[in-house]
Order: sequence, then C-alpha cells, then structure tokens
Amino acid sequence: MQTIRLMTWVDAPVERCFKLSLSVDLHVASARSTGERVVAGVNTGLMGLNQTVTWSARHFGRRFQHTSLLDAWRPFSYFRDVMVEGAFESFVHEHHFAVMDDGTRIRDEVRFAAPMGSLGLVAEKLILRRHLIRLLKRRNTLIKQVAESEMWSQFVGDTALAEGDPYGSEALDPRMNKLVTSPNTR
Repeated sequence: MQTIRLMTWVDAPVERCFKLSLSVDLHVASARSTGERVVAGVNTGLMGLNQTVTWSARHFGRRFQHTSLLDAWRPFSYFRDVMVEGAFESFVHEHHFAVMDDGTRIRDEVRFAAPMGSLGLVAEKLILRRHLIRLLKRRNTLIKQVAESEMWSQFVGDTALAEGDPYGSEALDPRMNKLVTSPNTR
C-alpha cells in the first residue's frame, strides 16, 4: 500500500475550496487529458454524503471505471471518498481543509493498493504513484486557479452544499465540529 500526501495553498475562503473539491464538473475539467467522464451516480454539481459517482477514463491506453462513495465529512474541514468498485485493491482519498493566513491549506492524503500481489506492489512504486501525483497536482492547480478567480461561481455559485443532503442545514454550519459518516462504513 502506498500513501501520497500533497498540500496546496489557496488564496480563497475555506468554504469555497471545500465546495470546489466536491464539484463533479471541476473534477471532469481537471481530467480532460484522460477523457474522464461520469457514467453513473452524481453527474454534475456537488457531491454529498453517501453519494456515489462512477468515473470512466483512459489510463495507460486502456479505459477504466472507478466508483467512489463520499462516506465521511465535516464541513468545511474534511471529507473522504473511498473506492467501492474499480481497478485498485483499495483506494481512499482524504481531503483536509484549514484556514491559514487569510487563505486555505488543502491537504490530500491518498492511500492505495494495486491488485496482483508483488507485481501490483512494483506497479504501485514504479508507475501508479507518479501517475496519481500528476493527476492530483493537475486537479489541485485547477482548484487553486478557479478559487482565486471569479470562475469559482461557475462551479458552485450560490448552491447548497449538496442537493439531497440527508443531514439538512445543520451539516452546513462550519462551527459544527462533528464528523458525519455513512452508516455503511462505521
């Protein structure tokens, strides 16, 4: 299993960075080079707790599908998406947000494992790690560019955190310091 940790500093409010990180549309824009598109689940707008999205993209000359479930969040400081179906043995992406010096620090932590035992371990170290870092950096660069410009409203506007939020407006209160998790992952 490999772990990737990246930090991105953004000169924008934490709420904006959090919402942009949940934007399906921004994710698709950041992954144009792989032809990524949504084939199931939330296909536009912002992801919400207990919602899934299935991505289809071309990597290494082959089309892959990856279904993620947003299974935990603490607006506006944290959320986690986990692979429920895809090419990896396991894939967990934790997104952390902190107010820092009139801006926001975004910290990504991705833990992943490839299938196929020792052959998968070699692929993790030699190929997959670099590939995922490149994709994450591209995504974070776009989040930064959009958040620091007027383009952010094209992706999140004045929308609620996520349509169909089962926890209502209480989950939107940034003073709420309680982690909400999916009942399926407790």
